[in-house]
Order: sequence, then C-alpha cells, then structure tokens
Amino acid sequence: MPERAAGVGLADRDRGLVWHPYAPLDGPEPYAVSAASGVRLTLTDRAGTTTEVIDAMASWWCAIHGYRHPVLDAAAHAQVDRFSHVMFGGLTHEPAVALAERLTAIAPGPMAHVFFADSGSVSVEVALKLTLQYQAAVGRPGRQRFLTVRGGYHGDTFAAMSVCDPVDGMHSAFPGALARHVFAPRPPAARLVVGGDGAERWETDESALAEWETTFRELAAAHADEIAGIIVEPVLQGAGGMYVYHPDCLRTMRSVADELGLLLVADEIATGFGRTGRLFASEWADAAPDVLCVGKALTGGYLTLAAVLTTLAVGAAVTRSEFRALLHGPTFMANPLACAVAGASLDLLETRWKDDVARVGAALATGLAPAREHPAVRDVRSLGAVFVVQLHGPVDVPAVTRAAVRRGVWVRPFRDLVYTMPPYVSSDEDVATIAAAVIGAVDEVHGS
Repeated sequence: MPERAAGVGLADRDRGLVWHPYAPLDGPEPYAVSAASGVRLTLTDRAGTTTEVIDAMASWWCAIHGYRHPVLDAAAHAQVDRFSHVMFGGLTHEPAVALAERLTAIAPGPMAHVFFADSGSVSVEVALKLTLQYQAAVGRPGRQRFLTVRGGYHGDTFAAMSVCDPVDGMHSAFPGALARHVFAPRPPAARLVVGGDGAERWETDESALAEWETTFRELAAAHADEIAGIIVEPVLQGAGGMYVYHPDCLRTMRSVADELGLLLVADEIATGFGRTGRLFASEWADAAPDVLCVGKALTGGYLTLAAVLTTLAVGAAVTRSEFRALLHGPTFMANPLACAVAGASLDLLETRWKDDVARVGAALATGLAPAREHPAVRDVRSLGAVFVVQLHGPVDVPAVTRAAVRRGVWVRPFRDLVYTMPPYVSSDEDVATIAAAVIGAVDEVHGS
C-alpha cells in the first residue's frame, strides 16, 4: 500500500486509490463533499475553504427531496433503533411488506408481486431472468433473446450491458462475453408541447414515426420464435443521451408484445417517481408493462434499493414452473432500513410531486431558453424536471464543471450534453441559479 503524507487533502488521498464511475485512477481530481443539506452540497478544498453549490443533478436522479430531509432522517433513525438488517430468506418484516403494498398500488398497470433488489442494474438482471423463466414456464424455452431499441441504457452488470446500445454502450470492451440481442432503430425524437391553455401534445416527424413502427414490427416478427421480451426505457432514454421519444412508440411495443406473446419490461429506474411529469413514464402512453424496474429515487437518495414488479399472470406462471421460485436472492434483499426510508419517501412524494415537478420544469424552461441561441448549442430539450443542453461537439467536462462550480452549481456533463435534473424541492431561485450557471459555463468554455 503506498504511503500517504499526513495532512494531505481528501481529494489527494482519493486520487489513485479509489476508482470513480467511468474515470481513470489518475483522472481529474474529485471535489470533496464535507456536508449536504437541502439542495446544497458543501465542497471543501485542500486549504479547508468551503464552497456551497446547488446540486443540479440530484445525485444522479435519486435525491428528489434533497439532503437531510427531516422526515427521511426520522424514518432512518426509527428503523435503526429497531433493526437495520435481517436476511430475507425465510423471514419478513413490516418495512418490506408495507413498501411492496405501496408500490403495487401506485405502479402503472395491475402489478401484484414485488422482488426487492440491491440496485438498478441488479433489478434489470432479475427482470431479464424473470422473463426467461416465464417463457420456459409457458412452454417456450427456446425464447432466449430480448428485443430493445438503440440508444438505451439499462445498467453496468453483464446482462444489463447486453441490452444497452451496442455502439455507444460498452459492448466493444467485452467482446464475446455479452449475449447477442435484437436491436431496433432508435425511435424518432419527439417534444412535449404545452399550449397556452395548458393542454399537452406530443410533436414528432409523423412519417418517421410510421416508418419506425413498421420496422419495429417487422424485426419483432422476424425473430418472434427466439425473443422472450421487449425491454425499454419508457419515453425518455437517460444515460444513453437524455433522449425523448413519442409515447406512440411505447404503445407499439405493448401491442407487439401482446401479439407475439412477449413480456414488456419497463426500465423506470431513472424515469420513475415523477421525474418526467408522470408518476411513471409509462403513463404517458397508457401502456402498462408486464415487468417494471424501479430504483434511484425510490429511497429519496438515502440508501441503495431497487424493485422488480410484475403481474399476477407472470407470477402464476413462475409459480407453476419447474423451479417455482424466481431464481435470485441478494444478501441485502429488502433491507429494512432502505425499505423504511423508501416508505417515508413515498409519503413525501404523494403530497406534492406533481406541482413541484411542473414548477421546476417551467422554471428551467424559462431560465434555459437563451441557450437555444448560443452558437455552441445544437439542441435544447426537456421533459418534466429534466432539461438538456446538447452541444455541437463533446463537452469539456472538467472545464464546464469548474465553471459551473464557480457559479454555485454542481453539474456532471457527459458526451455532448450539459443537463440538469434538480431535486423537486428546489426553489425558483435555485432553479434560476442552475440555469444561469449552465448557460454561463457553456459560454465560458465553449463560447465562440
């Protein structure tokens, strides 16, 4: 183990010791967080000087209620005083059962069963396993592949990676190790437009939409005997490019699944719990999935927890199968502490999410409107409390991040995107600061 000098800063101690997501060990120095409260992070430099910034990322979608929320803190403390963890094999507990009841009640469509997982990626693994087990149980064991669309992202574990975009994903880094699935073209882009009367309508290239539907149906039919299910991020593709597509595409997928005996798996890990302006993005299409994955915002960003929900029909088929059980069992499955906090997070969500998401989205639209005129900007798009500024070329991530921090805002751009999805509790002033920082940072680093 290398020796480290006493008194060096936290970021210095971290660099070269700890891997960060998609970053080399000798990559840019990370920012050291010393505190977090409300929608703000406190960053501390080597000299001990602190800088307060608004977290415009909600810690990668999950901290929807902000930090140190008294209701979530109280739920965590109360559960710790009872017990923080017990195995879920052969045991059960109130936080897990109560959370499962809540999730099946609010989920899109008639969900009846819940499997708790450790993380979003693991929930996708479980959903894919479940789909294969279902097909075997109903007499179609030869269906071993999945149909999805290009541009998607479903996680970093092996099965999840295999259904991510084959070009922009990580397929090339693991040749031969990933299962080969069927990829349809990315759906045509769309925009949600809100009229002066408040009416919502979706706009897209109608001819491109019709062509996509024809292609998707033909591809599904050509591989019908080998496809077990369709997996997709409903309406908004997240890490694959913050890309919005028309709900009619999801309706097509639901129709194709019904016609061919496939399961429709909705990956709502990023889009669930209000972020797109609906409690679940599937609701934009009124297309209920057979299997639903949720995570990220489930605990309000306090603890890692995900869940896989499915219908009575799917549960019954698995129960009648050779194995009778869903063949997965994480050590920390249904962790009581995480489940208790998730229940409290849903309590908070129910009271005001719709108004808050609409308010944050409207404030972002106003604040970031000038970005449309910037010469470095290719596109500006939004959905719910998500706003994306897409550049003509790759973002200089370290430089834009530094420029935003100097303006009091934390952002984490990627590829050619500078985007924000603030906590729902962000004030109008917070959102205005975020918008100004994004525009200012883009102009400082990528201005003409």
